[in-house]
Amino acid sequence: MPGRRLNLRLLLLAVLLLAGAARQIARERQPTFLRPGLHLYAYAANTGDGTVTAVDLAALSAVASIPVGPAPSGLRAHPTRDEIWGVSTTGGYVWVIDAHQGAVAAQIPVGPGAFAIEFSPDGATAYVAASSSGTVSAVDCATRRVVATARPGRQPWLARVVPDGSAVVVTNRGDSTVSLLDPTDLRVLSAIPTATRPEQIVVLRNQPVAFVSAAGTNQISVLHLRKRALLANLPLNARATDLILSARGELYVATPETNGITIVDTWMRVISENRVLGNAPSQGVLDESDPANPTLYLTDPASNQVRLMQMQYRTTLRPIQAGQRPVTARLTPAGDLLLVVNEESEDLAVIRTRLAPGKSPGQLDPLLTFIPLGRRPRDLAIKVF
Repeated sequence: MPGRRLNLRLLLLAVLLLAGAARQIARERQPTFLRPGLHLYAYAANTGDGTVTAVDLAALSAVASIPVGPAPSGLRAHPTRDEIWGVSTTGGYVWVIDAHQGAVAAQIPVGPGAFAIEFSPDGATAYVAASSSGTVSAVDCATRRVVATARPGRQPWLARVVPDGSAVVVTNRGDSTVSLLDPTDLRVLSAIPTATRPEQIVVLRNQPVAFVSAAGTNQISVLHLRKRALLANLPLNARATDLILSARGELYVATPETNGITIVDTWMRVISENRVLGNAPSQGVLDESDPANPTLYLTDPASNQVRLMQMQYRTTLRPIQAGQRPVTARLTPAGDLLLVVNEESEDLAVIRTRLAPGKSPGQLDPLLTFIPLGRRPRDLAIKVF
């Protein structure tokens, strides 16, 4: 009899310990800033089946597969509305997902060949460049209607709004220029020459200066937007695939062919250094929650890893194993989760970036889980609603 009572006590103790462990794991996984009734979702565009997968990041599970049309791309969370916007590159329209309904609420024709969406600072207007139709469209986000259209140059590739909202900057891949457009009626204000086949744009917040990558040459163009002039074409060791701007004025340029990044001093407008960081780092995101020592995360499809570097002293950290061919990375608003889209394994890696209290790096595997997505996922957006 005493032995049976002892066994029951041990069983009860084991159950309590397991319950406590489960509660602790759930607490560590739960986004720290969420209050009751608030949702944190990720949305992944699946280019292979024309859907968007909605993922509940509190429950760590996919909750919906939303048909949006062929070749979905350019996902953006609307800054003021509970909506996710994106484009159908081959369908030639913008689609809008209502986050509460989990369904497409609108389709807005803009022309084929669109890859991305840009919002005005107040969220009232969306801008879309459509390379195949040669147009840039301004969309009223409330009425979901095109309110202005322009033809700034050949093969407009990407539109970006300057931080004060005074102009829209558009790269024209076909004629190697950048156009400045009036944000209201899309009048062409100026055209500035750039390096061959410009694509991505980064506009500084404290200077009227833009940095533009080029697909046709190993250069980055530096443009003065107020003077409407090309200041320089900075030489790179290889073609740029991503531009990541830091608050302290450094521009990190991913150059997979050189196995690393190029660092640009945006104040002096010069290349400051090159760093090796992995096999072929291609796309990145910067965690600046610690402004004194931000951390750069870069997807490395060649090694199936995420590469990390703390930028204050250029310290390379141990890479994190992702899925097969990681292509896109995003941080949650609080910066406590890193989400990585894996194109070939067709899943979302959820990676912890903050250690639990009392834990040392050797005691915690940063990879929380993999969440299945649709076919050939690429883009990703995150929304709190």
